[in-house]
Amino acid sequence: MTSNFWDDEGTDDGLAEDLTLKLLRVAARESDEPGSLRLLLDTTRGQIEGMLRPVEGGTDAVICVGGALGGLNGPADGIYRDLGGLLDAAGVTVLRLAYRTPNTFEECVLDVLAGCSFLKGIGVTSVVLVGHSFGGAVVIKAGQLHPMVRAVASLSPQLFGTRQIEELGRPLLLVHGTSDLVLDHEASEDIYRRALEPKRLVLYAGAGHSLIQAKDELRSLLTEWIPAQFQAAST
Repeated sequence: MTSNFWDDEGTDDGLAEDLTLKLLRVAARESDEPGSLRLLLDTTRGQIEGMLRPVEGGTDAVICVGGALGGLNGPADGIYRDLGGLLDAAGVTVLRLAYRTPNTFEECVLDVLAGCSFLKGIGVTSVVLVGHSFGGAVVIKAGQLHPMVRAVASLSPQLFGTRQIEELGRPLLLVHGTSDLVLDHEASEDIYRRALEPKRLVLYAGAGHSLIQAKDELRSLLTEWIPAQFQAAST
C-alpha cells in the first residue's frame, strides 16, 4: 500500500512536498475492550497504533482521529470509544487511530490514508472519517484524497489545513460548541461557507471545545448521520 498527497500551490495547508507511506505489516491482539482488537500498523514512516472494532461481513467503516495530542478515545467523554457499540447494529466497523507524530499535519493525514488502505485490505469498501480539533482538518484533507471516503465529520475543527475545502467532493458535517474557548465556532462557520454541498453545520449552545456538554446529542447525531452516509452512497 502506498499513500501520498500534495498541494501544488503549497500555501497555508503545509503540503508543498510529495509524501509517501507504505504499509509493511499489521499486527493485532486482544484488548481490554470487549469486541475490539489492538492494532499496530507497521509502515515505512513508523508505527501507527490503533483500536479496531470489526463487524463480521461488514463493508462500511469509520476512522476516528483525535486532536493535536492524538489519543484514541476522542472528545465528548470518549465518543470514539463508544461509537463501536453504537454502530454495531448498523454493521459499521470502527477504527480508531493514534498519530505517529501528533500535531504534524501532513504525517497525520498519511496516517488516516494508511488506515483507509488497511481497511480496504480487510474487505471494507466505504469509509466515513471523523476527526476532532486538529484532527477535524486532518480528516477534511484526507477525505479529499482517498477514493474510499464517502463522507467527513469534523468536530470543533481548526482552520489550518482546510484551504481547499471546496475540493472535498463529499458530504461534510461540521460540529462546534458556541462556548469553545480553544477554537472559536467561527472556524466551523468559515469552513461551512466555503464548502460545497452537501454540507451541514451543527452548533451546540454552551458546549466547549471537547463538546462534553453536548455528549448525548453528539452521540445521537453521529449514530444517525454516519449510517445514512453509507446508505446514500449505495443508492
